Amino acid sequence: MALEVVPITFAEAAQYVRDKHRHHGAPVSAKLCVAVADGETVHGVAIAGRPVARMLDDTWTLEVYRVATDGTKNACSMLYRAVWRAARALGYRKVITYTLESEGGGSLRGAGF
Repeated sequence: MALEVVPITFAEAAQYVRDKHRHHGAPVSAKLCVAVADGETVHGVAIAGRPVARMLDDTWTLEVYRVATDGTKNACSMLYRAVWRAARALGYRKVITYTLESEGGGSLRGAGF
């Protein structure tokens, strides 16, 4: 079955991050959470909210705090793209995120960032 974007609660997304994220725990709050699944099985989540950096918190910017997957192909790119589409629909003009230097950023490029 193909992956599709599905809704998820913050509590469920936070638990998924605690279980699957390689180097961070779950954030304490969010404005937006999305998941990708193939039927009943969730293969990844994204959690986004107000920018952590005070100077970037301009009402028009949303920050992707965490993306965690189980390694399913294209899940990260689907999540980033879903956050961008949802953010635009909610009136945000910019979505930001941060990656480690050791991460290549292919999912971000794949999502059109």
